[in-house]
Amino acid sequence: MKNLTIDHLLRSTWIAIAKMYSEEAKKYNSTMTTGFTLLSIDPEKGTPSTSLGPKMGMEATSLSRTLKLMEEKGLIERKKNPDDGRSVLVHLTEYGLEMRDFSKEVVIKFDEAVKKTIPVKKLETFLEVMHEINDLVGNKKIYK
Repeated sequence: MKNLTIDHLLRSTWIAIAKMYSEEAKKYNSTMTTGFTLLSIDPEKGTPSTSLGPKMGMEATSLSRTLKLMEEKGLIERKKNPDDGRSVLVHLTEYGLEMRDFSKEVVIKFDEAVKKTIPVKKLETFLEVMHEINDLVGNKKIYK
């Protein structure tokens, strides 16, 4: 284990988590990406389609494909933004709201399992370290 880099541990852990989420989503004929998108859409007001990509860290083409599939499955509907006719708001349908609740339950169950298993002090340290890594990367403190 001493030879593993931080990058390797972060990546392999995320891959394991993503696989776990994908397996759960598959039970409902869905995907992890769909669940993440459902959780990123404001369930009451909708969300401008242009703000979803940056919010989720997704490229526009990948997001467009995801939204198209979600619309075909009846999870979302696109409506003109009443405040700005040039933009589109993505709204959840009733089915989309149900699937959003399912996605939220899956994430909360994972979160609760981690919190039950790992002592609070260790989690606090982990969260501090993750925030610092995010800051290093996000503020281009490593590679300019």
